[in-house]
Amino acid sequence: MNTLRNKVSLIGRLGAQPEVVKFESGAALTRFSLATNEPYKNKAGEWQEQTQWHEITAWGKTGEIVSKLLKKGQEVAIEGRIVNKEYESKSGEKRFSTNIELREFLLLN
Repeated sequence: MNTLRNKVSLIGRLGAQPEVVKFESGAALTRFSLATNEPYKNKAGEWQEQTQWHEITAWGKTGEIVSKLLKKGQEVAIEGRIVNKEYESKSGEKRFSTNIELREFLLLN
């Protein structure tokens, strides 16, 4: 049951080309945004669609594969874990961010 403690699965489309950031240590981080759409009926009974955007990060070998295979607009299923971070902006404000650290993905189209 430990693997269920912090696990998220999403199906969506890439909002932009994956971006690779290389660090002095040699580590590489790949980032991309993922849009998920949820249909619902409004008060008039008409179908609408709500879009949620998610920031995805992938480290190491997984990130390298992501940067080679995934393209803007592609539909993909992902599995990962939620990561919350607190940081200070240049102006000294406390800020918070939430992203999903990718473990696995599957191309759908």
